[in-house]
Amino acid sequence: MSFDFDYLIEAINSAYPGAVKERIEYRGETTLFIDKDRISNVCGRLKASFGFTFLADLTAVDYLEIRTPRYEVVYHVHRFGPEIDENVRLRLKAEVHGDNPKIDSVTHIWSGADWLEREVYDMFGIVFTGHPDLRRILMPEDYEPFPLRKDFDVRDREASKRSFERALREGGD
Repeated sequence: MSFDFDYLIEAINSAYPGAVKERIEYRGETTLFIDKDRISNVCGRLKASFGFTFLADLTAVDYLEIRTPRYEVVYHVHRFGPEIDENVRLRLKAEVHGDNPKIDSVTHIWSGADWLEREVYDMFGIVFTGHPDLRRILMPEDYEPFPLRKDFDVRDREASKRSFERALREGGD
């Protein structure tokens, strides 16, 4: 018995009209494009009603000067079914505009999203509304740029220099 994605999409769009904007099948993998304003509702429904209990990864992609909206937040979720062929991987993508990159947090659905959302915030500057502790996780707290944005200038050392000098003044290790 294989998983019925048509039923899943119909159920989600019935509960949240227009939430699933597109479905793409490629090399045996399914990707659903989700309206960013419905991402929390959809993820909650996927976990509660369809058994997608495991958030395997959460990341982002910057499409600067390639397309609009600029960002995609990407969720890889997994369902462990009772039979081996009912184990299902699903990729969700939500487009986020670059002028005010915000999307709802899913930490209340999967606690494992906590550090993953912090990493995306730290590297891309995408704000996860409702996150319990959204702050930098890899870069210093006072570091201003976002290193994985396509417009990040790797030759500009000023932000690193300011952060390093502050740490020396404050006796940082």
